[in-house]
Amino acid sequence: MSAFYLYDDARARTFEPFALSRPVGELRAGALLMRARWEHALGMPCAGFIGAPHLADFVESGAPSAVGAGELPVGSVIVNARCAPALGPAPAVDVWRCESRVGALRLLRPFNAETLADGTVALESLSMPTARMTTLRGWWLEAPWDLVRHLGEMLTSDIAALAVRIAPAVTTPLTVLGTHPVIIEEGAHVEPLVVIDASIGPVMVCKGATVAAFTRLVGPVYVAHGAQVLGGKVSTCSIGEQCRVHGELSTTIFVGHANKGHDGFVGHSVLGRWVNLGASTVTSNLKNTYGSVQLWTPEGARDTGMQFLGTMFGDHAKTAIGTRLTTGSVIGTGANVVGSGTSPRVVAPFSWGGGDALYDIDKFAIVAERVMARRGVALGEQARRHLARVFAARCRTHP
Repeated sequence: MSAFYLYDDARARTFEPFALSRPVGELRAGALLMRARWEHALGMPCAGFIGAPHLADFVESGAPSAVGAGELPVGSVIVNARCAPALGPAPAVDVWRCESRVGALRLLRPFNAETLADGTVALESLSMPTARMTTLRGWWLEAPWDLVRHLGEMLTSDIAALAVRIAPAVTTPLTVLGTHPVIIEEGAHVEPLVVIDASIGPVMVCKGATVAAFTRLVGPVYVAHGAQVLGGKVSTCSIGEQCRVHGELSTTIFVGHANKGHDGFVGHSVLGRWVNLGASTVTSNLKNTYGSVQLWTPEGARDTGMQFLGTMFGDHAKTAIGTRLTTGSVIGTGANVVGSGTSPRVVAPFSWGGGDALYDIDKFAIVAERVMARRGVALGEQARRHLARVFAARCRTHP
């Protein structure tokens, strides 16, 4: 059976604070991970990813392993991980284009994966003139904030596509406003006194998810399996598996296994895996000038062209009680933000307290093991090696 490989090109490798600890294919875009979007489109499994060298030991449940070198067989498909296709089966051709660019192509001859090692090769250069071609509807991610920019549109499209694939909805005593679809998958638990506002977009709650009383879901909203929404207003959000969320949330993505269990507003933000926000952590998502938000990148501050943008939280980032984050903040992988007042706009990976103190990697691993165990996930030896590689690579992304 043919398989596909996700390729992090040079631009994808700058998607901080996330690229330090995970390939772009393992980011959530709309309702699903980028990898899962291509699994839906191509109808084939992902056999690996080609990314930055420090991700060689990346490991996560369901995720493919890194591919460093070796020959990829004829018939395999190489996918640009920054291309997010609309959900649904794609035609069986050799080249899949999106917005006039090549998002994926089938290998018509053996190919050495090492050719893509530095991320500089464009898939267009590998396409053959005789290749069969089609155009897909979808979105390109030019920067990590595009996950927020396209969230509402993607969720609306995704929920419509996913609704035809899930088990028949069950009848639940809900207060529903509006006319967009509301899909409660069999096996989901929605308590009484939940209000679902589908006036603007659809809402989907997946099997194994829980929505507690006194929650207001304002579509489009997607709640993945095992997630718990524990009260408050949740609007235009994608809540990944095994997350715990509470309070006011707007236009925000939880990649998975993250906690926001208390009050505090989080808006127009992305939370990586294993993030934990202390009680009353608040993000600002709008400047007092109402102007365009700038965000730190490895190449320097960039104008995002977005009026609303909150915080990008890298994997394993944590905030203390009462943390206040300014508009367009970046919290690096493994950072532990503590202290009173407003935190720095950019917090370096593995920093302690938002300053220059560095988290000891051995102590960090002990904490990560405890955190992951609470969700029934073990920190194995490969995962430890991965964290050590990420820690060693942190200087590349230090602001």
